[in-house]
Amino acid sequence: MAQVRATRPDVTILDIQMPELDGLSAIRQIRADPEVAATPIIALTALAMPGDHERCLAAGANAYLAKPVSLRTLVAAIAEVLINANAGRTGE
Repeated sequence: MAQVRATRPDVTILDIQMPELDGLSAIRQIRADPEVAATPIIALTALAMPGDHERCLAAGANAYLAKPVSLRTLVAAIAEVLINANAGRTGE
């Protein structure tokens, strides 16, 4: 959370299986913070289970990817969430 607030990234890629704060909780914290709430978030997980995609999107992620993920897929997901975020800012 400190890094998101300090760096204000164009997009955040969060692993769902983090040791101290799980990714779903981190997504919810980002969405609850007005200063960074609009940051596009891609949820990434190695242990993809049924329902994970829906849980991540319900928590506020803009996209969900299961590991292993190819660089091409990751770049495409980043481009898509950035395009959607920019479209939302301009009202398109």
